[in-house]
Amino acid sequence: EYINTLFPTEQSLANIDEVVNKIRLKIRRLDDNIRTVVRGQTNVGQDGRQALEEAQKAIQQLFGKIKDIKDKAEKSEQMVKEITRDIKQLDHAKRHLTTSITTLNHLHMLAGGVDSLEAMTRRRQYGEVANLLQGVVNVLEHFNKYMGIPQIRQLSERVKAAQNELGQQILADFEEAFPSQGTKRPGGPSNVLRDACLVANVLDPRIKQEIIKKFIKQHLSEYLVLFQENQDVAWLDKIDRRYAWIKRQLVDYEEKYGRMFPPEWCMTERIAVEFCHVTRAELAKIMRTRAKEIEVKLLLFAIQRTTNFEGLLAKRFSGCTLADGTVKKPEVPPPSTNPFLEDETGTETDEIVIEKSDMDKPKKPKVPDNPFHGIVSKCFEPHLYVYIESQDKNLGELIDRFVADFKAQGPPKPNVDEGGAVLPSCADLFVYYKKCMVQCSQLSTGEPMIALTTIFQKYLREYAWKILSGNLPKTTSSSGGLTITSLLKEKEGSEVAKFTLEELCLICSILSTAEYCLATTQQLEEKLKEKVDASLVERINLTGEMDTFSIVISNSIQLLVQDLDAACDPALTAMSKMQWQNVEHVGDQSPYVTSVILHIKQNVPIIRDNLASTRKYFTQFCIKFANSFIPKFINHLFKCKPISMVGAEQVRKSSFWSKGAES
Repeated sequence: EYINTLFPTEQSLANIDEVVNKIRLKIRRLDDNIRTVVRGQTNVGQDGRQALEEAQKAIQQLFGKIKDIKDKAEKSEQMVKEITRDIKQLDHAKRHLTTSITTLNHLHMLAGGVDSLEAMTRRRQYGEVANLLQGVVNVLEHFNKYMGIPQIRQLSERVKAAQNELGQQILADFEEAFPSQGTKRPGGPSNVLRDACLVANVLDPRIKQEIIKKFIKQHLSEYLVLFQENQDVAWLDKIDRRYAWIKRQLVDYEEKYGRMFPPEWCMTERIAVEFCHVTRAELAKIMRTRAKEIEVKLLLFAIQRTTNFEGLLAKRFSGCTLADGTVKKPEVPPPSTNPFLEDETGTETDEIVIEKSDMDKPKKPKVPDNPFHGIVSKCFEPHLYVYIESQDKNLGELIDRFVADFKAQGPPKPNVDEGGAVLPSCADLFVYYKKCMVQCSQLSTGEPMIALTTIFQKYLREYAWKILSGNLPKTTSSSGGLTITSLLKEKEGSEVAKFTLEELCLICSILSTAEYCLATTQQLEEKLKEKVDASLVERINLTGEMDTFSIVISNSIQLLVQDLDAACDPALTAMSKMQWQNVEHVGDQSPYVTSVILHIKQNVPIIRDNLASTRKYFTQFCIKFANSFIPKFINHLFKCKPISMVGAEQVRKSSFWSKGAES
């Protein structure tokens, strides 16, 4: 293969001498290289042995140096240990001595403090005991690891005994000053009891809780007597008297006992909170007994007064004594687009009709949540079915009034300048919805909100069918009295339209109203989800009602399309019945084209002006009409048989495509 590579062809053999010379030259060079390498290796063994011996000697020297360094390091370490041994001993002795002195001082303080504590306790010197007891407790913490020593354990037991004795003694003093069944309270605050409260801060927290519990119970004992279930003032119609009573009591407390308890005890707030708990239990009990007597106005009156009182508590107190002790931060929701996203801090009588120009106004920030919300008003929740039934009845009457008003006033007057105004009844409906939702959310965010949502769904559907769909003009199929000749007359073209101008304006108004209701219903769903408890959000769904309004919109557009489409049918029928084979010369515009253009010029501007505020639905109307008319025109065009060349030219010249700018 190598030879064939060198001489691939017969002609290449002419260079054989040159190739042979090159190979011989390569052989001589290889021989020289081999000879040089063999000669060079003769001295390598001797040089290697000499280098190995030198390396071994260097290693031995290095090992000797390392050993010397190690020996010197050990000697240095031993010297350092001998030097620092005494210093370490002195350091340990100093530390132990300092600890011993400190411990002895603490022991002296503890022993003296225990003796003083026991003596002051017997003399009821609570002012001095408060500071001393805190110091003794702090010092005793340093002896926790020395409790195995009998003397230390004995001192610790004496401190505990003194604490127990103080606790029992303070409770006895408060019981004597504020007897549970006492008929008369002390004339003013006691300095002894004020100092006793300072001692209670240092004692077991249960002592403090017991003092607070007994004082509040004694302070509210009169309330339980005055507003017993069998008393006339206990019923809902006089609920204001309950809140007036506690206001007077809180003022009386501040004047007489405000300085007796430490500020961090928040006694005023604790009294108010306990009053709320007692009131909620008492109201729940009396409402269960007299459930049949609860009316809507009475219930709302009681709830309003109660929520007002809860709001007053939120302004006066921070809510730090409540179970959760948290106050939510205010939230700033997105801009308002309907009545449900307005400021909800106004009165319940505020009624604002929301126009479309108001839908872009920003919403005011929401006020912070009330930590006292529901602390009393929660008891009304089981009876909110009365409110829900009332709203069901009111909404039913409202829908009936809308129907009656529409029949009495008739369809809206044509006024294209206003661009198809929304029916005023829809704004009234959603404003009423807003009031109900805000009111119910103040009462409860649980199941009553779900029940109210069901009522909303019911009357949204009724509004869609009774007010919107129910008032759409009805189409008629009778057109026998019209002739093809009359349909093709330009002056009589207005007689073809099935809907009058008033009816066209009514359809556009209903379409605009349905669009407003669709958008506002979506916002209503979002607002309901914000108001209801998080666990119930999934049960809020107004998709079916939004679909209902979409159906109304679709039906309205379809009526407009059918009306214009039907007005053009006679002209197309006339086109298909013309004798096109007899046309002898090409003229100007055909009569059927004139008729169709006339109907379009009459209807489309009215629809356009009345749908000025909902341009997307006017566009849908145009698209649907085109999709309906063009196939019908093509179908009638195929019926124009037979047709001559001149007739075909007349069709082309007078077709809608050549007059497209006008149509």
